[in-house]
Amino acid sequence: MSTTSQSFDQTLASAYVNLADERLGAQVLSNSDEFFAPASRMLNSAAAVFHPGRYDDHGQYMEGWETRRKRVAGYDWCIVQLGLPGQIVGVDIDTSHFTGNYPVAASLDACCVNKGEKPDHWQEVLHAVTLGPSAHHYHAVTAHGQWTHVRLNIYPDGGIARLRVYGVVQPSEDKFNEEVDLVAVENGGRAVAASDEHYGNPWALLRPGRGINMGDGWETRRRRIPGNEWCVLALGKRGRISRIVLDTAHYKGNYPDRCIIQAADATLDNSKSLVNQSLFWETLLPEKKLTMDALHTFDKDQFNDLGPITHVRVNIIPDGGLSRVRLFGRVA
Repeated sequence: MSTTSQSFDQTLASAYVNLADERLGAQVLSNSDEFFAPASRMLNSAAAVFHPGRYDDHGQYMEGWETRRKRVAGYDWCIVQLGLPGQIVGVDIDTSHFTGNYPVAASLDACCVNKGEKPDHWQEVLHAVTLGPSAHHYHAVTAHGQWTHVRLNIYPDGGIARLRVYGVVQPSEDKFNEEVDLVAVENGGRAVAASDEHYGNPWALLRPGRGINMGDGWETRRRRIPGNEWCVLALGKRGRISRIVLDTAHYKGNYPDRCIIQAADATLDNSKSLVNQSLFWETLLPEKKLTMDALHTFDKDQFNDLGPITHVRVNIIPDGGLSRVRLFGRVA
C-alpha cells in the first residue's frame, strides 16, 4: 500500500541523503529508450544546465534522460540501482529545461534484492503524479521498507533532467562487527544542521573517498563578525571513537585555521533542540591547528574519551572549508 503527499519539499529534502547519487554508486541498469539523451545523466549530482545552441547527432543537447516521441501505446521507464540501500522518504522528479518535451506524469516503483540479483517484485511507492515544464516536483513517499532499486515510469515519453531519491541509509549490521567510520554516509551518518552552507553543505563531509575538488566539501562564506562556523553531524550508530580524521583536501587559501569537536550521547532527534544543546556538549577533540590541503589524523591520546556518543558538533575557526570528517570507532 503506497500513498503520496505534497508535504515533502526542498527544505525537508536537505535533511536526507540522495540514495540515487552517482557519487554513492547509483547507476542506471536498463531503460525502455534513451534516443535523445542517456538516462545516466539523470543521476548527475550537479543541477541541470541548459546549453543553448549545443547539438549532437540526436538534436539539442539536454542534461537528463530523454526518450523519443512515442507513437504506440505504453510508456517509458528506467531502472536505477540505488547507491546505498535504505528507506525512501521523498523524491524530486526534476524537469528543468524540458519545456515542450516533458512527460505529463510519472510514478515510481521500488524493490529490494540482494547484491547481484535481478530487480523484481516491484512495489509502487509513488502513485502517478502530474508533471509540469521546467520545474522540481517534490513528493513524499510513505511506503515502508528497505529498497535497493527504483523504477521511474514516465507517461507517455519525454525528458527528466534529474531524479533525486531521498531517504535514510540502512546499512547491513555485519558492517559494524569491526572498527568503521561511524559518521560515513554509507554507515548511516547524517548531517543535521550547519551555521552556514554558502559554498557547500555538510553532507559532503560524509561521502566516500577524498574530495574530488573544492566543490566537494562543506565551505562557509567569509565570516565578518566575531565567532566561528559549525555543523552538527549524527553518527549512523552510537559508538566509541578511536580515531578522528579531518581532511582539508583542495582547500588552500580558504581552509579553517583551527578546529574543535564537541560530542554527546544525545537522545533527542529534533534538529533545533540538538543545535541549542550542542553549545554545551563536552569537548571530544580540543582545539587543533589545521593546514591546507591535507589529512589531519588524531589518535586516542590526542582527544578525550567521552564514552559512547551519537552526535558531534564540528567547530571550524573562524570559517572556511572542510572536505571530509571521519570518526572511526566501534558500536557501543
